[in-house]
Amino acid sequence: MEDFACLLEALVYTRSRNEKLRLIAEYLRGTPDPDRGWALGALTNGLNFKAVKSSTVRNLMQDRVDPVLWKLSRDFVGDTAETVSLLWPEPIGDVAPPPSVSEAVETLAKMTRATAPVDLPKLLDRLDPSGRYALIKLATGGMRIGVSSRLAKVAFAQAFDVSVDDVEEYWHALEPPYAELFAWAADGADPPDTKNVPLFRPFMLAHPLEELRVDLKDYAAEWKWDGIRVQLVHVAGETRVYSRSGDDISATFPELVGALDRPAVLDGELLVRGDAQGGAEGGAASFNALQQRLGRKTVSKKMLAESPAFVRLYDVLSWDGEDQRALEWQRRRGQLESAVPKLPGNHFDLSQLVEARDFEHLAEIREGTRDAAIEGLMLKRRDSLYVPGRKTGLWYKWKRDPLLIDCVLMYAQRGSGKRSSFYSDYTFGCWDGDPDAGAELLPVGKAYSGFTDAELKKLDRLVRQTTLNRFGPVREVERTLVFEVAFDSVHTSKRHKSGLAMRFPRIHRIRWDKPVHEADRIGTLRKMIRD
Repeated sequence: MEDFACLLEALVYTRSRNEKLRLIAEYLRGTPDPDRGWALGALTNGLNFKAVKSSTVRNLMQDRVDPVLWKLSRDFVGDTAETVSLLWPEPIGDVAPPPSVSEAVETLAKMTRATAPVDLPKLLDRLDPSGRYALIKLATGGMRIGVSSRLAKVAFAQAFDVSVDDVEEYWHALEPPYAELFAWAADGADPPDTKNVPLFRPFMLAHPLEELRVDLKDYAAEWKWDGIRVQLVHVAGETRVYSRSGDDISATFPELVGALDRPAVLDGELLVRGDAQGGAEGGAASFNALQQRLGRKTVSKKMLAESPAFVRLYDVLSWDGEDQRALEWQRRRGQLESAVPKLPGNHFDLSQLVEARDFEHLAEIREGTRDAAIEGLMLKRRDSLYVPGRKTGLWYKWKRDPLLIDCVLMYAQRGSGKRSSFYSDYTFGCWDGDPDAGAELLPVGKAYSGFTDAELKKLDRLVRQTTLNRFGPVREVERTLVFEVAFDSVHTSKRHKSGLAMRFPRIHRIRWDKPVHEADRIGTLRKMIRD
């Protein structure tokens, strides 16, 4: 556990991506099984200890530390694990040596909600502050130390000089502590047997088009739909639905599991049915409709009937057991066009190509499209193979220009990880009428991106100097600052007082110069709804 704690501490204080890769690779090479496998599972959010939550840890502190001291310390530090690790009282008397990662995992796995308040302190007593921090991060999940799942997998590949694409391919067939994966990569054993497993394949991704122009003789254009990218896999009589990150979401969309009954791996956009008048091809509702079904462990019959899911297919990775990824896009497209009629039409359709005379004409088509279910265009090189990740020059995404509106900063909250000392999460609102006539501000969105480090420091200082009220970790501030907010679309929402919810809001510009009474009205935002 001590070595794992040292790794986490080093990762927290390291900004360099290459240095993070080196640190993780060095740890994986120098740590025995199964400790390194459990550590890898923790770094990639692959561990889940149901008996231990953040509330469990907070409740432990209430019995050991003055409540006022705890509240002030947690607010100042901005991270529960770090605060607990520093405030935890030193044990009285002799204690056992620090546990290994494997022992910690085994103990955490055996805990129940009833035993955790007794067993967790015993582990914490055996560790120093760095070890306590590592244990709490391990137990509660969500490391937030600047290491993504992808970066950890790249580090694994670099540690043992294997292909990261192969690592991704095997990953989702295995579970922590990944004994078969380490045996293959580190010891030269045969690759894990995944032949009869409905395995996730890494997606091919696109670069933003930005200022580049392409020749439509070399590239095909199709709509970029505003749902969630999914992969459907049917192998050995079993079907699974995977999200872009490789999470199995089959239980959330059971109608799709039963819809694919032949050996295939299909790539597409998961959408829900909507008004036939609402799409370039008809039938796709906005993302707001899909959002009602995301993350649900159980789906009612009513929801299945009112918001049926379907997949608008983009590509085919395998068909009738034959891998198609080494074929050029044009040939895969032909295979997909012949495959779609063999699939149930109520659950699958084909993403149509967008025909244009030239690039200028395509730009006009893109600019004129404000369909609620369309994000923009995809441009795919006609001779591109299906390769994992983003490869320059093959696929481009050309998202439509964002919508812009001026909003007033209302609330701020501390960030996490590197931003835990700064108020970096901002809630903003629009006027519900004329502010000069006494109209109030209603929250319409929240954003934590779109500004530089220098701007963050300036915003943090403003929040601290203009705080009106505190509500737990949230500060209400004086209405003095206007944000120009960019967003992709806006939808009606019963969960918000304004009745509106933005899609992908981000701060486009900080309007230090603009008076708050000149910010936009709720009515302006409401006119942008395309539900």
